[in-house]
Formats: sequence, C-alpha cells, structure tokens
Amino acid sequence: MRRILILGGTTEARRLAERLARRVGLAVTVSLAGRTREPAPQAVPVRIGGFGGAQGLADYLAAERIDALIDATHPYAGIISANAARAAATAGAPLLALRRASWVAVAGDRWIEVADTAEAIRELGETPRHVFLALGRNEIGAFAQAPQHFYLVRSVDPVEPPLAVPRAYYVTGRGPFTEADDRALMIEHAIDVIVAKNSGGSATYGKIAAARELGIPVILLRRPVTPQVTSVETVEDAVTWLDHALTLRTARGV
Repeated sequence: MRRILILGGTTEARRLAERLARRVGLAVTVSLAGRTREPAPQAVPVRIGGFGGAQGLADYLAAERIDALIDATHPYAGIISANAARAAATAGAPLLALRRASWVAVAGDRWIEVADTAEAIRELGETPRHVFLALGRNEIGAFAQAPQHFYLVRSVDPVEPPLAVPRAYYVTGRGPFTEADDRALMIEHAIDVIVAKNSGGSATYGKIAAARELGIPVILLRRPVTPQVTSVETVEDAVTWLDHALTLRTARGV
C-alpha cells in the first residue's frame, strides 16, 4: 500500500483526491489547514490543522511513511509551500506542486498589480470608492485603514468580526461564480474597482471577465514566490507524475 499526502484546500486537490480514491493500492490523505468552517467534502480521509512548520511536516512524512507529497494548496499559500519543500527534502519524500496557471491580461483588462494589501490600499486613494473585496479573511482586515470606501466583501465563511468601516455589505458563497452573476452583483452595488488575488482557474474568473466588460479596474495582489520544485498545472499531469514517482520508488526498493 502506497501512502500519498495531498496538501489541499483547492478544487484541484479535491479533484485529484477523487481520481486517486478509485485506485487500488493507494492510501490517500488530504490535509486541510482548517481555515474554512465547512470545507468541501473529500473522497478520501482528511486531517485538519497545521503540522508545526517544516520540521513538523517532515516528522509526519517519516512517521506515516508517506511515499509521495503533493502540494495542491492555494497559489497564495506561500508559507505552506515553502514548508512542504523543506520537509520533503528532509524526509526524502518525492514532492510535486500542483499549481494552477495565473490569469493573463487580455485586451480590455485594466489591471494594477501590487505587492500586498498595503499597496492596494494606496492604489484605492483617498476619494471614496465602491470596492469589491474578493480576498481571504486574513487580508480583508487591513482595509479598515481606509474607512472612506464602501466595501462589498465576498467570502466562503462569514467575516467575523465584521470589517471596522461604516459601509460594508457581505456576501458568502463558494465558487464557481459565473460572469453574469458577478456582473449583476457589481452593478447592484455600483462597484468601480475590484481588489483580488490572481488565483487562476475558472471558478472565480467571472469577476475578472465582468470587470473587463464593465470597464472596471482590478487591483491584483501578486502571487508570492514559491520554491523551485517539480510542478504541473493539471490533475491529469499530477496523476502521470505520481505513477512515475511510485514506479521509481518500487524499482529502488523503497
């Protein structure tokens, strides 16, 4: 029985787990950070919570005799990806990063790329605006520093405590979100700028396409620098890599 650990929390991680759950001879576990109250159902056993940094993850890989580690976390989970790279090197476990491709600007997009939320707030300026915040709960709180704006906040879980500003409207939901729905939401709240991450994929691209059609600028937080490890962009390629990695371990008698 070969043991596989997937660091998850993304659609790709869930789909990969579904593919591998049907395979004979594999014991697959998905690890979730625990930041979402009601995570999406998984096709394999789930563990929730951190490992205690890179060394804690390395100890887990060794203790559980993990044959392959797949980092399928969110593109902005830079610390987790860095810990995964160090842990895999320490434990001698094959590592693959399943990273979805970034969105690429096309004709009509009005993108402003920034390093972090502080720079995004500066880009918003002092004049009151109607801002669509499509960020995680960890990033949203920083915008209390600019209380002059109206904020439309969309998140998977309710934002608690609410953003400390006089005008905010909250929407909860889990993607995919369609372009038509996002366009209607933005028109309803008179949105004139979006702040988001370049998450890639199709599930949350609706707001980007809607912004293009409406001529609305998008302030995009740049992706963090990730470790230089073997990486693929699709679940299919991840399965191919895993088959090869496990074959090599068998040939070496590991």
